[in-house]
Amino acid sequence: MRNERLKMMIVAALFAAIIAVSAQIIINIPPVPFTLMTIAVMLTATILGTKYGTLAVAVYVLMGVIGIPVFAGMKGGFGIVLGPTGGYIVAIIPAALFVGWYLENFGHTKVHAIIANMIAVFIILLLGSIWLKVAADLPWNGAFKGGMIPFILPDLVKAIVAAILGILIRNRLVTAKLI
Repeated sequence: MRNERLKMMIVAALFAAIIAVSAQIIINIPPVPFTLMTIAVMLTATILGTKYGTLAVAVYVLMGVIGIPVFAGMKGGFGIVLGPTGGYIVAIIPAALFVGWYLENFGHTKVHAIIANMIAVFIILLLGSIWLKVAADLPWNGAFKGGMIPFILPDLVKAIVAAILGILIRNRLVTAKLI
């Protein structure tokens, strides 16, 4: 039992590192560039579930908050979280929690994973846009036009990819008794 817990904590740490690396992969598609951080977060939650998926995401966020340059563009520090994009960073924690909870309650199937990850996209974009409005002192329509609308389609595509790959990887890891 103790070895199992230690193994899963190590796996969660590995996934936190994967999220950190993914945040550095920036894809410049006009009008708004995006990173692969959200797909890594959704994969993490889909594969590891509520407890360890959320732990991995929280460790990633905590690493960035304490100053380790794990956020996009090799940035880190509490000031990033307090800035206009901080809401998106913090929102990945409840999004991961939701994905894990949903799959553990409704089943680890591709359809449920797609639903859970699509909802997670809206959790991230909604909370991030609300924080963007507050931090940047924007009007509501400006925050949603700039912080949500351009990301919906690419993030939904990432959600579908993360769901399909996540279930495939999870099933193989469970079969091999690695998680």
